[in-house]
Amino acid sequence: MNIILLGPPGAGKGTQARRLVEERGMVQLSTGDMLREARTSGTDMGKKVAAIMDAGQLVTDEIVIGLIEEKIRDGNAAGFIFDGFPRTLAQADALSELLSRNGAQLEAVIEMRVDDEALVQRITGRFTCGNCGEVYHDVTKPTKQPGVCDVCGSTDLKRRADDNEDSLKTRLMEYYKKTSPLIGYYYAKGDLKSVDGLQSPDEVAGEIAKALA
Repeated sequence: MNIILLGPPGAGKGTQARRLVEERGMVQLSTGDMLREARTSGTDMGKKVAAIMDAGQLVTDEIVIGLIEEKIRDGNAAGFIFDGFPRTLAQADALSELLSRNGAQLEAVIEMRVDDEALVQRITGRFTCGNCGEVYHDVTKPTKQPGVCDVCGSTDLKRRADDNEDSLKTRLMEYYKKTSPLIGYYYAKGDLKSVDGLQSPDEVAGEIAKALA
């Protein structure tokens, strides 16, 4: 089963992707993670990625598609969760072609609907464990012991530098300009399923499970 999680920054895509990985054995394909991994891999593709990133340039869609294709061809997964890709209509077309030539298909695109005002509150209170990636919030999900991760016991708790109101508004504008057209694209293809992303993580997970049933 191959799926895309769509939604603006702070919609909870990362939290739900981790649950799907743990519960279904799926593999999360995060563009950022793949680029970091490729950069240190020593492969021909990795050297190309390193050179581009070291020069401060943007990695092309062609390279990202190549990295995704490498992962899909490994084939040792119960399915893939596309995280951070596609971001544009051109990338959506490229992903469709990639899956088709590898005998795979997209089962569902899950749109996590959220309200902008609620997003600002959610994001500005968010912090993450630098060791295991668990996500917390000052109000809705504080750690049981201040400064200590509930999951792994690490004290490496971080806030993203861009998790502030002004930065979030910039990121939201970028999302609405470039990525939100994908909602109409996948709706027209009959792939889109919408869930209420403002519910608790357990309730959102339940809605996603129904959408994938």
